[in-house]
Amino acid sequence: MAMPGLVKVMERAARKAGHRLRRDFGEVEHLQVSRKGPADFVSKADQRSERTLYDELLHARPDWGFVLEEAGTIEGDPSSPRWIVDPLDGTSNFLHGIPHFAISIAVQEPRPGGGGWGDLVAGVIYNPVTDETFWAEKSRGAWLHDGRLRVSSRKQLSEALISTGMPFSGHGDFSEWSRIFGAIGPNVAGIRRYGAASLDLAWLAAGRYDGFWESGLNDWDTAAGCLIVREAGGFVSDFRGRSQPIHSAQILAANDVLHSRLHKLLANALK
Repeated sequence: MAMPGLVKVMERAARKAGHRLRRDFGEVEHLQVSRKGPADFVSKADQRSERTLYDELLHARPDWGFVLEEAGTIEGDPSSPRWIVDPLDGTSNFLHGIPHFAISIAVQEPRPGGGGWGDLVAGVIYNPVTDETFWAEKSRGAWLHDGRLRVSSRKQLSEALISTGMPFSGHGDFSEWSRIFGAIGPNVAGIRRYGAASLDLAWLAAGRYDGFWESGLNDWDTAAGCLIVREAGGFVSDFRGRSQPIHSAQILAANDVLHSRLHKLLANALK
């Protein structure tokens, strides 16, 4: 399927920023790194990527607002959509020379009549190292380049490979994560932690993973992934089973059968 015009705008911006990230990744040992919190580093590469994405997307849609990881919220025309942008998901991987990171861009519409934000209508997750573009447009399916994506059809937890993100220094609730891990781990074929939530969700949509859970994320980490998983036939909710356009504080995703089974284990663990 040919990319719709809006998705082409997003992919073009992601590819331009991704080219610069690949160049910086090749010289990662020379990057100037500043510390902005416990175990939370921001690199010059991250800042350059965000600036490139902002400039490209602003040029394409001058009236739209932004939610940016580094620069925060930039208001646009309240009747227009907004971009939700993560310029470098997997910063720790990037800074340690691990080739697993991505750019994530989503488009969210305002609620009709005002009063906040509504549905996600487009999403792109681009991996500059593998040159893979995962994308979705509302009601038009999820895709990897021009190939249709579908979530895994596995039904048995014993056959399921689950991804997660672990709490780390200064971030997350390790007690909560440990209880969930203790409930899910013995029942599944394996659990992986690769350090980039956007790619976890993209890989779930592609059937590489069968489920995903994490808490303590941000909207820019998961917005595009939430849409891509749903458009690939998956279910996305919080830990109580409630569904919103974006889940970041708590997210559980899988196909319909595994989502139900994982949710039962998770809910029992948190009682």
